[in-house]
Amino acid sequence: MDTATAVLPAFLALLLLSPWPLLGSAQGQFSAGGCTFDDGPGACDYHQDLYDDFEWVHVSAQEPHYLPPEMPQGSYMIVDSSDHDPGEKARLQLPTMKENDTHCIDFSYLLYSQKGLNPGTLNILVRVNKGPLANPIWNVTGFTGRDWLRAELAVSTFWPNEYQVIFEAEVSGGRSGYIAIDDIQVLSYPCDKSPHFLRLGDVEVNAGQNATFQCIATGRDAVHNKLWLQRRNGEDIPVAQTKNINHRRFAASFRLQEVTKTDQDLYRCVTQSERGSGVSNFAQLLGVGPTYLLIQLNANSIIGDGPIILKEVEYRMTSGSWTETHAVNAPTYKLWHLDPDTEYEIRVLLTRPGEGGTGLPGPPLITRTKCAEPMRTPKTLKIAEIQARRIAVDWESLGYNITRCHTFNVTICYHYFHGHNESKADCLDMDPKAPQHVVNHLPPYTNVSLKMILTNPEGRKESEETIIQTDEDVPGPVPVNSLQGTSFENKIFLNWKEPLDPNGIITQYEVSYSSIRSFDPAVPVAGPPQTVSNLWNSTHHVFMHLHPGTTYQFFIRASTVKGFGPATAINVTTNISAPTLPDYEGVDASLNETATTITVLLRPAQAKGAPISAYQIVVEELHSHRTKREAGAMECYQVPVTYQNSLSGGAPYYFAAELPPGNLPEPAPFTVGDNRTYQGFWNPPLAPRKGYNIYFQAMSSVEKETKTQCVRIATKAAATEEPEVIPDPAKQTDRVVKIAGISAGILVFILLLLVVILIVKKSKLAKKRKDAMGNTRQEMTHMVNAMDRSYADQSTLHAEDPLSITFMDQHNFSPRLPNDPLVPTAVLVPITGKCIAKNSRKPFHQGNT
Repeated sequence: MDTATAVLPAFLALLLLSPWPLLGSAQGQFSAGGCTFDDGPGACDYHQDLYDDFEWVHVSAQEPHYLPPEMPQGSYMIVDSSDHDPGEKARLQLPTMKENDTHCIDFSYLLYSQKGLNPGTLNILVRVNKGPLANPIWNVTGFTGRDWLRAELAVSTFWPNEYQVIFEAEVSGGRSGYIAIDDIQVLSYPCDKSPHFLRLGDVEVNAGQNATFQCIATGRDAVHNKLWLQRRNGEDIPVAQTKNINHRRFAASFRLQEVTKTDQDLYRCVTQSERGSGVSNFAQLLGVGPTYLLIQLNANSIIGDGPIILKEVEYRMTSGSWTETHAVNAPTYKLWHLDPDTEYEIRVLLTRPGEGGTGLPGPPLITRTKCAEPMRTPKTLKIAEIQARRIAVDWESLGYNITRCHTFNVTICYHYFHGHNESKADCLDMDPKAPQHVVNHLPPYTNVSLKMILTNPEGRKESEETIIQTDEDVPGPVPVNSLQGTSFENKIFLNWKEPLDPNGIITQYEVSYSSIRSFDPAVPVAGPPQTVSNLWNSTHHVFMHLHPGTTYQFFIRASTVKGFGPATAINVTTNISAPTLPDYEGVDASLNETATTITVLLRPAQAKGAPISAYQIVVEELHSHRTKREAGAMECYQVPVTYQNSLSGGAPYYFAAELPPGNLPEPAPFTVGDNRTYQGFWNPPLAPRKGYNIYFQAMSSVEKETKTQCVRIATKAAATEEPEVIPDPAKQTDRVVKIAGISAGILVFILLLLVVILIVKKSKLAKKRKDAMGNTRQEMTHMVNAMDRSYADQSTLHAEDPLSITFMDQHNFSPRLPNDPLVPTAVLVPITGKCIAKNSRKPFHQGNT
C-alpha cells in the first residue's frame, strides 16, 4: 500500500471518530436523490424499469385509494401482490449518483397482509457503472406488520464511478398482501447501523495461485453481520476469516483457490443485517502480465548461523543457457521484461556475513508467463483464385513475434447476402502452417466479405474486411411452380419466372417442345422437337400452329455466359376443336319430301383434335315471329331435347336422331319423320302445316371437353293446300279407345232394353210380337246413325289439329286402298263379338282394330 492509500483510511477514521460533525448538524443533512413521494416518483426523477413484469403504484394522501383502512396514511409507493403471479417483479430505479464523500441512504418499508401471510420479498440492488444487476445486497421477506420500519444502505462507491440503487418487489407464492416503500433519503453523513467499507483494491496473481481479497469496514457490532464476497456475474463467495481491528473497525478475508483466467472478474464486499446493508466498490482480480512474474520468496523461516544479509533471485529460461540474478529486499518480488508464453526456472539465493556465506540455490520454481495479445493481424489478404463457388486466400507466414504466443488460431470469417435477403455468416479455422486456405460452398456471382482473425488465449486481432465477388456459374432451374400454360385449340401461351438462383446475368431462355400424345389418331406425335430462343428479359412465349387435342412437352432452361442450367419440364394439352362439316352452302341436301317426311343426304365430318363421338339431327320448328338464324353464325344445340320434352317444355327444337360415328362412314340418306327411334330419340312424322329447319350436328367429346359443329342442311316449308286430315297418332289412339268404350256402353244398354221388352211382350200374340220386333229394329237403326254422327264429329276435330297424325299412319299403313273408294266402317262390340257396319268414305284397312 502506498503512502496516499495508507493516509486516506487514517484520515477517514479520524473523521468518523471525531465528535464534531463535518458539515454542521448531522440531523436533516441529506443530498439530492431522496423522495417523499408526495408528488409521485416522477418529481424525484425516479423511473419504472422498462424490462420488469409490472410497476409500482403511487398512493397519494390527497386522493382516495382502494387499500384497507389499516394501511398507513400518506403518500408512498406500493405493490399489491394479489394482482400478480408468483415470481413476477417490479423495479423502481433511483437516479444515478456520483458521490465524493461518505453518505448514507435511509428508507422506510413494510410488508403487510391481512391474514399475516407472506406478501413477497423486497430486494435492494446496486448497479455500478451501468453494469449488470448482480445479486441483491439486502432483502427482507415475509410479514413485517402494518407499521413502517427503517433500513440503511452504506454504499462505498465514489466518483468518478457511478451507481444506481434499485428497489425490487418480488411476488411470493401466497400472492396476498402489500409491499411498500416511503421516505427515501440520501444523507450526507455515515450510516449509524450499517458499516461502511474502505476502498477495495485490485488483486494480481499468477495463474494457478491463490488470490485473497481483504475487506476493511467501520461500524458498531459489524463483526456479527452477515458477510460475503459478491462477484459481478452473480456468484457469492463466503468469508474465510474475520478479525477485529478495534471496536469500530474489522477486516474480512476472502480466498480464491488456484485461480484461472475464467476467475478474472469484478468483486465487491457486502455486509447485511436486519437494520441495513453495506457494499464496497468493485475491485478486479487480475492475472499477472505476459512479461512479468510475481515471486514469493518464503525465506523468512530460514534457521542457520547468523543473520541473512542478502536475498537474491536467480532465473533463466528452461530452454536457454543464460542466467540473471536480482537482489531482493521484500517478501515478494516482480520479475520484469520476460518473454510471453515462455517457461522459466526460478531459484532463491541466501547470503550470510563472511566469505563463503552464500548458500546453494534453493529448489527451482518452474513457471510460465502467459501469452500476450497478438501484435497485429496478417497483412492484407491476397486473393489467389476466384471461382464460382470458392475463393483461395494467401497470407504471410505467422511467427512468434506476431502471435506473441506459441498457441494461436487463424480463422477466416465470411458473410454475404444472397437471393431474397438471405444471408449467411461463418468462420473457418485454418491450418496456421499452411500458406493458403480455400473457402468453399459459396454462392456464385455474390459479394463475399472476408476477414482474417488471429487469436490466442489473451486476445485477438482482426484484419480489415475484403469484399470479393465470386465468378458466374450456370443458372439454376426455372421454378416449377412458376411455369403456367394457357391452352387454346391451335396455340399455347407459356409464361415463367427467372430462376431463384440466376448465378449471374441471364443472357437468354431456350424452350424446346414436342408432341408426346394426341386424342386424334391422325396427328403424328413422333416428330423431332422444336426449339425457340427468347431474350434475357422474356417471361412468356406463344407457341402457334399446334394440333388440337395434343399434349406437348416443354423444356425451358436459362443461360449465363457460363452456359445453360438444368431444364424444367411441363406438359400442356391443347383444346380440341369442333369437327369440320362439309360445306352445305348453296347446296340443298334434300333428296325427297312428302307431307310428313323429308329425306336429306348426310355427309361425314372431319375430326379435329378428337374423334367424332356422335352425329345428331336436330329439327327446329319455324315460327313467323322468330328470326331465322344463319347457318354460319348460329350456335349449335348443346342440350339434347326429345320430341316429348319439346312438347311439354315448349322448346323450339328437338333431337330427331343420334347416330354413332360408325353409321356414317360415307354419305348416306336419312329420312326425317320416319317414325323410328335412334339412340333413344324418336323421329316422329312432321306436321304438314308446319315449316321446319333441319340441322346436322357432329360432336367430339374427350375427358371433360366437348366441341360441336352444326350446319343447316334443309328447310321444309309448310303445305299451302288443305291437306287430308292426319290425326296425331298419340291423340288418335286415345280417341279410338274412348269411341269404343262409348259404343260398347250403348250396345249393352240396347241389349238390356230388348231383354226387358221381350219379357214384357212374351205373353202377347205373335203378330204383336212381330210388330214389336219391327219397332226394335227401327230403334237400333237410329242408334247406329247416332253413333256415325258422333264418329264424324270426332274426325272433324282431328282435321282441325295441325299436329294430328292418323292412327293408320302411326303404324305405317297407306291412308287409302286402291280401287275401293267406299269401304264400310266396322265397330267392334266387345260383349257380343259382332260388328255393325255403315257405308262411309273413311279410310279402312284390315290391319286397323
